[in-house]
Amino acid sequence: MAAVILPFVFPALGGLLFGYDIGATSGATISVHSAELSGTTWFNLSSLQLGLVASGSLYGALGGSILAYRIADFLGRRIELMTAAALYISGALTTGLAPNFVVLIIGRLLYGVGIGLAMHGAPLYIAETCPSQIRGTLISFKELFIVGGILFGYLVGSYEIDVVGGWRYMFGFSAPLAAIMAVGMWSLPPSPRWLLLRAVQGKGPMEDNKKKAMNALRRLKGPSASDKVLTDEIENNLSSIKAAYADQAEGSIFQVFEGASLKAFTIGGGLVLFQQR
Repeated sequence: MAAVILPFVFPALGGLLFGYDIGATSGATISVHSAELSGTTWFNLSSLQLGLVASGSLYGALGGSILAYRIADFLGRRIELMTAAALYISGALTTGLAPNFVVLIIGRLLYGVGIGLAMHGAPLYIAETCPSQIRGTLISFKELFIVGGILFGYLVGSYEIDVVGGWRYMFGFSAPLAAIMAVGMWSLPPSPRWLLLRAVQGKGPMEDNKKKAMNALRRLKGPSASDKVLTDEIENNLSSIKAAYADQAEGSIFQVFEGASLKAFTIGGGLVLFQQR
């Protein structure tokens, strides 16, 4: 069970911290804008400034997503998630201890970049390390962590809403959770599939990366896994990666409007559209 639970829980904490930010921000924007509860001399924020407090992490997440697209395969899923946890911690502490509005927004942006990296790296790490039989279930279950984080953020916000300077606690409370995520990801091995992908891409010696992938897989599956089982899985992964590269064709944005992608696009767009009514 540890081979399944730990490689899922620690990446999924990145989703919980994303949801927590959504929930906590609702209470924090009320607190930071209140003359009685803000605990600052710069509480009289304009609508634009208050909007930046609320949406700053989303702007950062957009930047983090663009950054992840460029560096994710170079860093690897594990390092990407450790970097996301470090950004969560620094963003939460910067925001919680902010002496003025500018520092507050910088903290929100840092936290948001962590969101962008975590939302990219977590599903990849989970998919590449968990057993294939429950892969889809665990990736979907990560979404429950996001929703649970939203609820947790609302609970913390409601508890701190009447405290002077409560917005600092609301934003800062995510730092210890992010520290747990960082330590947990540090204790986990790299994704075996990513190590093999690097070898296929010509960015590492094949035999060395196969040995590293074998060691990572042994750590994930535990000492009871036989060498034959591990070797077979490594070779199967290697074959599937090579086949994917061999069949790889140049994509187009218009593929979103074809086949199964069109169905998913229609359902997702429809939900966004009709929930506004």
